[in-house]
Amino acid sequence: MELRGRVALVTGGGQRLGRAFAAALAGRGMRLAIHYNASADGATGLRDEIRAQGGTAECFGADLTDAAAASELPGRVAAALGGLDVLVNSAAVMHRIPFEETTVAQYDAIMDLNLRAHFFVTQGAAAMLRTAKGKVVNIADLGGLEPWPSYAVHSLSKAGVVMLTQVLARVLAPEVTVNAIAPGTVLVPDSYDEAQRARLERETPLRRLGTPEDAVGALLYLLEGADFVTGEVLVVDGGRILR
Repeated sequence: MELRGRVALVTGGGQRLGRAFAAALAGRGMRLAIHYNASADGATGLRDEIRAQGGTAECFGADLTDAAAASELPGRVAAALGGLDVLVNSAAVMHRIPFEETTVAQYDAIMDLNLRAHFFVTQGAAAMLRTAKGKVVNIADLGGLEPWPSYAVHSLSKAGVVMLTQVLARVLAPEVTVNAIAPGTVLVPDSYDEAQRARLERETPLRRLGTPEDAVGALLYLLEGADFVTGEVLVVDGGRILR
C-alpha cells in the first residue's frame, strides 16, 4: 500500500507505542487521526508537531470502553478527514493484578478497552475500509501468546486480540487485510528499575531490550509491504518467547 495522502486512525495515539506509530505514519505522509482518552496533552502535542512539519493531523477524544463511542469513532474521523484507509488498534492498559485479587470492575475495565474496543472500532470502520481496500493492524502482546500469572486479565485480553485478528481477517477479506503485532520488551513499564531491565535483557536471546522503532518497523512492513499477508501475528521480542 502506498501510504502518502491516505488517512490513518491510531487509537491510543497520545502516548507510548501509539504515539510512536502515529508519528511514523505521519512521517510517511499519511493524514493522521490521533485518538486519545486520558492522554490529551500527548495527542495535541503530537498533532502540533505533525502540523509544524507540514503534515495533517486531528485529535479525537473518546472513551473506548463505551462500545457506542468506539463504533462511532471511525465515522467521526472519516467526516473530518475525508475517509479512512488504515486502522491501528493500539489503545490498551496493562495492569499487574494477580488472579486471586482481580475484581469484577478491574476485569471489565481491562477487557473493555483491550479487546472489546478493538472489536467495535473495527466494526465501525469496516465499510470504509472495504471501500478503501484498507488495512487493520491490532496491537497484541507476548502476554496473549504465553500465560502471565501476574497479569491474568491482560493475558486473556491480548489472547482475545490474537483470535479477533484471525476472525476479522476472514470477515473482511478479500478487500481488507487484518494483522497483529505482538511486541515484547520494546517499551518496558516506566516503573521498572535497572535490575528489572537487566533481568529482561538476560532473558532475551538477543541480549538487549528493543525500542519503539522496532515495533514501528513491524507496522510499516505490514502496511507497506505485506499486501498478501493477513491473519498473522508478527512477534517483535528479540526472541524472548523462545526462552
